Amino acid sequence: MADYDQVFTPHIGKLGLYRTSGHFPYYKDSQFPPIVDPGTVERLATEGCSCSELSNQLDSGEVDGYLLKPMNCPMHIKIFDSQPHSYRDLPVRLAEFGTVYRWEQSGELNGLTRVRGFTQDDAHLFCTEDQIGQEIKGCLDLVKLVFNTLGMSDYRVRIGLRDPDATKYVGDAAKWDKAEAALRDAAQTLDVDYIEEPGEAAFYGPKIDFVVKDVIGREWQLGTVQVDYNLPERFDLTYIGADNEKHRPVMLHRAPFGSMERFCGVLIEHFAGSFPTWLAPEQVRILPMNDDLVPQAREIEKLLKAAKIRVTVDAIADKLGAKIRKVHMDKVPNFLVLGKQEAEEGLVKVNSRANKALEGLKTPAEFMGELLQNIADKTLPDPKEDA
Repeated sequence: MADYDQVFTPHIGKLGLYRTSGHFPYYKDSQFPPIVDPGTVERLATEGCSCSELSNQLDSGEVDGYLLKPMNCPMHIKIFDSQPHSYRDLPVRLAEFGTVYRWEQSGELNGLTRVRGFTQDDAHLFCTEDQIGQEIKGCLDLVKLVFNTLGMSDYRVRIGLRDPDATKYVGDAAKWDKAEAALRDAAQTLDVDYIEEPGEAAFYGPKIDFVVKDVIGREWQLGTVQVDYNLPERFDLTYIGADNEKHRPVMLHRAPFGSMERFCGVLIEHFAGSFPTWLAPEQVRILPMNDDLVPQAREIEKLLKAAKIRVTVDAIADKLGAKIRKVHMDKVPNFLVLGKQEAEEGLVKVNSRANKALEGLKTPAEFMGELLQNIADKTLPDPKEDA
């Protein structure tokens, strides 16, 4: 996994963790309410503490509680900080498909693209300042691999920089300059145009965002790579350098997909539901022309399933034309017609929306071999043929 260590972190964390990170109480309006021990609530109620007073005490830290995880960063930091590190250990790369929770307002919720619980393909890299450039480039290469594999070529890149006149940014100006220069250098390796947007950096560091346009022209911010000097400072992270002294690591945040739910929503529209074979939930459907041929169709199904191909048999007693129409409506990329003559000759008639090269009369074994190669190559359908 590109030298990442895969980790799994809890869905709930102590409020103190998010106070240290700075996410609570400053962003509490976009977070689920804190979870407080019932005994503490009962005690405060007997003391005449109102709900607003309890909220103030939670904000100040007088009362502790727990929080549904709004982001994975603090927990990855605690994993890094759980043991000492030398400069020889760096970079340390921690990755997690982690579910996080945000209290989106009801008017903001929208299908898969805006939800209150979503999964991020999140990773945090802890490195030295000299490693920032190469690590950013590695993250961008990963984002590019995802987009190229899926044929998502209609995207733009923006670099979020700090506004020198603003006061919201934390950290040393010289470090910001170095990080911004590293992002520019890495962006130039993408071979796509990019724009710089002063004032759009996160408060803790500059970032690169990938903005993808869907089939109806809407733009979605998906992949992101961010440089962070703030959290290593807040959590007092250190490593031992070559000089045998303590040094502060730099932290990179990266998520090639962003939110998996949002990415899937955009992906469905990108392919208009007509997924390439390797992505399709149903890769092959077998259409026997009459009931007598269903047992032979089941044997072919068994053969394909043994090769991990997602296949079904349409055993409903209906005309072939109706079955083919249903295949197209369901957007199944490949279907096999099994008639009496084909059955006698041990053949199937292959029809493929995803790859015309697969079509023709073939033995089930021949089709299976070609389809498995198609899946391994992650072949994308020709948009002209699919139109």
